[in-house]
Amino acid sequence: MQGRVRFVVEADGGSRGNPGPAGYGAVVLDPATGETLAERAEYIGVATNNVAEYKGLIAGLKAARELSPDAVVQVRMDSKLVVEQMSGRWKIKHPDMKPLAAEAAKILPRAQVTYEWIPRDRNKHADRLANEAMDAGKRGGQWEPSASSAALDASAARALATPPAGPPGDAAKGAAAVRAALATASGTSATAPAREEAGADTLFAEHDATASGRIPAPAPGPAQAPAATPGWGPDMGTPATFVLLRHGETALTPQKRFSGSGGTDPELSEAGRRQASAVAEALAARGTVQTIVSSPLRRCRETAQAVADRLGLTVTVEEGLREVDFGAWEGLTFAEVRERFPDDLQAWLDSPKAAPTGGGESFAAATRRISATRDRLLGAHAGRTVLLVTHVTPVKILVRLALGAPPEALFKMELSAASLSAVAYYADGNASVRLLNDTSHLR
Repeated sequence: MQGRVRFVVEADGGSRGNPGPAGYGAVVLDPATGETLAERAEYIGVATNNVAEYKGLIAGLKAARELSPDAVVQVRMDSKLVVEQMSGRWKIKHPDMKPLAAEAAKILPRAQVTYEWIPRDRNKHADRLANEAMDAGKRGGQWEPSASSAALDASAARALATPPAGPPGDAAKGAAAVRAALATASGTSATAPAREEAGADTLFAEHDATASGRIPAPAPGPAQAPAATPGWGPDMGTPATFVLLRHGETALTPQKRFSGSGGTDPELSEAGRRQASAVAEALAARGTVQTIVSSPLRRCRETAQAVADRLGLTVTVEEGLREVDFGAWEGLTFAEVRERFPDDLQAWLDSPKAAPTGGGESFAAATRRISATRDRLLGAHAGRTVLLVTHVTPVKILVRLALGAPPEALFKMELSAASLSAVAYYADGNASVRLLNDTSHLR
């Protein structure tokens, strides 16, 4: 294919409600100069994010074919789902996606098209077009090229079209990527609030060597041994990353009642279901999760399934991720427990070995259980990014152990419903906390 015209197609789509009012945007670029060769955008009515993303891809490929049917096209999208499905690495399960994927595959010969996932801050041009299309639809019209301001972002898109110089793992490159993500966190995004925070993406991107925070050390001399501290020693390869998701709210959550594995096993409330949908969108935008593992309790399974449906993955249930059994305290507030069981509560606050009244599980016992679960999951998912959908206590224990903090640290962490945390585990046994209690997707 040497000598053929080459294009870059960047595409995006969004839905304000998922499903809700939706639109797509696509741009064809000259890869050598970054010049905009064609723009496409359309309001498509009520649809899901995935449908809008696929329609953006189709429009971009058609625009490239109109310019040159023999062109070699590199498609860049921030939808991990679309990129992996069109690359043939993920199965297409949803019936709405299959005809769209088939249509996209027929536009140009497969040998002429390649797919690449990019962070959403590198897809601003298409993102802006999609938002303009949705704005036009809200006004009762359609996107008009003459009224578009998406070209204002084209210079930024061109600057990011080529990856920054520097070897893999280069610290300056990594710092620049983080600064760029933070600088664009307030920008408008095609999938609305769930995709507007960029900073957390880099913190648990499993394939980006710069995101690991590890700085390659010089080759050790005779008197120099490799450092063992995570982030400052020899490269240990891609870590296993656990993205820790606390389940969405139940009716008990806003009342701050003890709700463990020995109670009523409540379902998600309406607010909790909205939170699960929002976190699913955020994780889809980040595009890093490869496996989903859930506590057996209903509130976690429901949260995990919302994410799995959005990512096209399945949920594996892990008994070891269940919440602590709070015994006789289940369903009570802290004040009620203090009134009814003051001595037992004080003992529980003073010692991790003390269990809640009535045969509950102590923090010491929970730590042994969760440590064994962690080690088992690490053995099964080396080098992968795994979403663990679980509860307050398991998340706090995993973070505490990663930090090497004392047991009393469990009482000093805030962990909101549907919040995200992340821990990376390296081959040398060290761990690095990447994220704690991120709720930006809920704003």
